[in-house]
Amino acid sequence: MSKLRDALRDLPESVFADLLESDDAYLVVLDLPGVTADTAEFRIQRGRLVVEARRAKDVPAAFHYVSEERPLFVDAELPLPPDATGAGASAEAANGVFEIRIPKREATPSETIPISSAGDDA
Repeated sequence: MSKLRDALRDLPESVFADLLESDDAYLVVLDLPGVTADTAEFRIQRGRLVVEARRAKDVPAAFHYVSEERPLFVDAELPLPPDATGAGASAEAANGVFEIRIPKREATPSETIPISSAGDDA
């Protein structure tokens, strides 16, 4: 999971991200001001969470840019932990905050490994 944590730190400064984990899922929370559900796309591809988002910026007619520090596009590929799966992933958006829930693969049931004892031939 450290690769995902590192990738979240490498996002543009204008994007804030949290990573949460439960027994059965990961939750990636992205603050993307100016982005709506219609201008964002998330997908799981080759073990990565692909984020493509576009900010809406309306410039009043009487104004022009002197400085523009907020990028219009956010494109990122975040590596997922090996136990993450795209099956059943979901996302919710509210006020530019996106919560992406990524289920974990079912853990392999633990089985006791039998230990055989070599006979004492003494």
